[in-house]
Amino acid sequence: MADHDPSDVDYFRAFLLAPVGLALARDRTIIDCNLALADMFRGDRGAMVGTTFAALYPDEHHFVETGRRVARLLQTQETFANDRVMRRLDGELFWVHVRGRALQLDDPHQETLWVFTELAGCFATRNAPRMALTVRERDVAAQFMEGRTAKEAALALGISPRTVDIYRSRLLRKYAVSSTADLVRRLTNG
Repeated sequence: MADHDPSDVDYFRAFLLAPVGLALARDRTIIDCNLALADMFRGDRGAMVGTTFAALYPDEHHFVETGRRVARLLQTQETFANDRVMRRLDGELFWVHVRGRALQLDDPHQETLWVFTELAGCFATRNAPRMALTVRERDVAAQFMEGRTAKEAALALGISPRTVDIYRSRLLRKYAVSSTADLVRRLTNG
């Protein structure tokens, strides 16, 4: 195999057209992102640049708390990954798998690289962590996170209220919580 000259590669084009969402951030503000990230969050790439990640979290509290927790982890392990609920720019909540790398360990939010993969039925359960949710569990949980009752969730998902209750019970057991409010807190805190 012939040696490859890295100067022949258009790295910016590769970044821009990557099939997963990519973001470069400085102090939790997007300094560049690719087209897949803009599409995933239903935004315009140009408008997303300069936006703080707070706009992509369910609320300010989760942005702040997640930032503290992630900073501690990035200082000790350099990389971070988890499944979390994020908010599209049009307000819809959805599940993503987020992976990140701190480029400076002494100040982990100073410069970071983030990869976002939407979890829409593509999650391989054999590789899933213990707390991973099934597609339907994510659907039901997202309805609760929007503040809907079981009856409203059932109507939105086109399933029976009893089915929603079954999934709610599974979620409560899986996360060892006793109420829907506690479940929502656990899920949004990542």
